[in-house]
Amino acid sequence: MNAPVVGGNPWISRLPALIFAHVVGTVNIVSVMAMAPVISADLSLGAAEFGAFVSVYYGAQALGSMPAGAITDRYGVGRSLVIAHVLMCIAAVTLALADGYLQCLGAMFLMGIGYSMNNPSTARGVLDWFPRARRGTAMGLKQVGVPLGGVIAAGNGVLAATVPWHSIMWGVAGLIVLNGIFCLGLMRFHVPLPADQRKSIVANLGDVLKDTNFNVYAIANGMLNVGQTNFFGFLTLFLTGAAKASQEMAGFAIGLAQVVSAGARIGWGVVSDRFYNGRRAVLMSWLCGTAAVFLGLMALVGAGAISGFAMTVGLGLTVALGITIASFAPVAQAIVVEAVEPRLAGSAIGVNMVGVHIGGMLGPVMFGYIVDHLGGFEVAWLATGAVVAVGTLMIIFMFTERAGRDD
Repeated sequence: MNAPVVGGNPWISRLPALIFAHVVGTVNIVSVMAMAPVISADLSLGAAEFGAFVSVYYGAQALGSMPAGAITDRYGVGRSLVIAHVLMCIAAVTLALADGYLQCLGAMFLMGIGYSMNNPSTARGVLDWFPRARRGTAMGLKQVGVPLGGVIAAGNGVLAATVPWHSIMWGVAGLIVLNGIFCLGLMRFHVPLPADQRKSIVANLGDVLKDTNFNVYAIANGMLNVGQTNFFGFLTLFLTGAAKASQEMAGFAIGLAQVVSAGARIGWGVVSDRFYNGRRAVLMSWLCGTAAVFLGLMALVGAGAISGFAMTVGLGLTVALGITIASFAPVAQAIVVEAVEPRLAGSAIGVNMVGVHIGGMLGPVMFGYIVDHLGGFEVAWLATGAVVAVGTLMIIFMFTERAGRDD
């Protein structure tokens, strides 16, 4: 049972800090991606060297997610988020000061470790501070910080044409400090576990890892994230190549996907509360199953089957995928915190995020290899849709939702 919450309205006093934790964390990494041409030119990096930035970042997240979740369960949301902001700020400052490749890699690793603490901490906060009947809505609102951060970071990418990228990273560090100070106030809302439930970090992780049903869900989430990562990672390259879009139009498309996703994440959270109470996995299966179809349809754009309308159809599918594969995370995380005992919510998010990050690491490698060697973008989109379909089928037929109990 969760302890009674005190301290006023959590929608005002706590949720903004959770939202902006995702905003600043996303601005941190996506700004680096958006400024890739400038950073690469300044440091004389090749494409493979810059690609290692992203791999190191996601690898650090995969490494840090499980201990981050267990730390959150043991020491509380506020403390974990403050630690996350300290690490993310050090990473941004290190990158701002970097004048060599190895320093940048170290900064990206630290950035990934810091952000790995965000999802377990913010999801645990939603579990502790919001009633089950409104949890999906709260989860959707806090997750909207991700696309909002992406939009701000896209602006940093434009700004980098006239402002030194080092200076921009100093600004990012400043934003992280501001929200880190805000997160200090969350420590007074800590919901302590009863003494008999306070286990060690290793014990908490062990309890989650022994849950076969939950591990099936984590693996399935990794497969679903292959779809999300490939969609965002290759959209602009695909549209400029297959649909003959300009760089400006391709940039507009990815911005459109982020904006649509911001609204959809809130909307699906509300829908899961009002219409799928206790059956969130049904909604998630519909979202991801539909997304698998849309991903497959992207092959039509690349195959030239809709010559003359390729960009129109490409934008339509971009919106459709922004609503579906880019926006299922709030529902997925609500399922996670409700699938285990409340004392294990942070650890469960951590284990689930390992699956998610492994999918994020392997998906682009699979997609790129298929594009280069096995049939181009058309086959790559079909393969991505197939992976998402398999993940969806695992949730439908192999995972038993446990949202029926109340906290």
